Amino acid sequence: MKRTFHYAWIIVFVTFLTFLAVQGVRLSFGAFVEPWETDFSMDRGTISLISTLSFIIYGLSQPLIGRLVDKLGARLILSFSTFLVGISIFLTSFVTHPWQLFFLYGIMVSLGVGGASNVAATVVVTNWFNEKRGLAFGIMEAGFGAGQMLLVPGSLMLIHWLNWKMTVVILGAFLVLIVFPIVLLFLRNHPKEKGLVPIGGEIVEEGTIEKKALNTTSSIWNVFLKKEFWFLLLPFAICGFTTTGLMDTHLIPFSHDHGFSTSVTSAAVSILAGFNIIGILLSGVVADRWSSRKMLFLLYGMRAISICILLYSHNSALLLIFAVLFGLVDFATVAPTQLLATQYFKEYSIGFILGWLFLSHQIGSALGAYLPGLFYNETGSYNISFYLSIMILAGAAILNLLLPEPHKVTQKEKIDTHEQLQG
Repeated sequence: MKRTFHYAWIIVFVTFLTFLAVQGVRLSFGAFVEPWETDFSMDRGTISLISTLSFIIYGLSQPLIGRLVDKLGARLILSFSTFLVGISIFLTSFVTHPWQLFFLYGIMVSLGVGGASNVAATVVVTNWFNEKRGLAFGIMEAGFGAGQMLLVPGSLMLIHWLNWKMTVVILGAFLVLIVFPIVLLFLRNHPKEKGLVPIGGEIVEEGTIEKKALNTTSSIWNVFLKKEFWFLLLPFAICGFTTTGLMDTHLIPFSHDHGFSTSVTSAAVSILAGFNIIGILLSGVVADRWSSRKMLFLLYGMRAISICILLYSHNSALLLIFAVLFGLVDFATVAPTQLLATQYFKEYSIGFILGWLFLSHQIGSALGAYLPGLFYNETGSYNISFYLSIMILAGAAILNLLLPEPHKVTQKEKIDTHEQLQG
């Protein structure tokens, strides 16, 4: 009898849940900006430095995480990282001085978030899927949107009803007592650990893999000479600047500055997150069927248009329209970027390539968190940051359009390869 359900979908669910919990906690940073300003007498620029440090630590960890995943496996990295984030965010409830907040959130939480990131999850999903990979990436990435939709407004409301310290206690307990055991018990690095083959079957023989691994060690730094590497890297840094840097750090304070209530702000964040999930899932499906480079061109262009709308969001209707449009393209860039990376650099270590790719994203995120806070302190407005974002998004769209179209394996080539292996 043929299996009607493949364990690979359990792997996708576990990575989805991990992202929902861990990345949802990270994306909730904006909800804590005003409470921390009040409790620790810090200005907006100093609070932004915590986020900036967080992105720097997260980013610098990515190449190392890629190497550790290649050596130790994604299961160990994802489970330990989830536990580290949970413990660290819980301990922030005992903070009494700003430097402790910088250490616990800026460093410890960020190291854990760096481990429970796209690098480890993409490697494990790649191991389990040789077909429907774009869809799997989309579902996995939807965990970001789900975390944003549930934990960001959830954190806002918990802070409103209780206080920020009780909120981090609840978040920490959720990670340590629920998510960590699920990851440890159900995640597996490779189908062979369950006596299975990936969805789509094996496409190369073992000897070829071993030969490829040997070649990778000696030539891995050649990727820095390739146009494809830089034309993926630079737009992805801009992606980080305009999403997790700018919006996830400053959208909530921007909304409050413009007089929007907590309920309207929460509604905008929830709508953005909901459409983010839709956009992520659609991007995964479309990436399997259409040109990823053309898709990225459209996504970055739409993101620039949505920020134009935010510039003139002087009423709740425009804010909610922005939330819909930005949500659709928020994390939708990740699946096609990951897919292009696995297509352009399939002869190299996936962990290494993705590590550098997400390092660039976090460098962009760090700048996107810090510079708007700095500009805000000087001008009392986010307008300069929004104009800058629109310009660099236009550049990102053009760079992606200039990428070459990758070769996609046809069904006939898969059949021919399978027959060769059988022969």
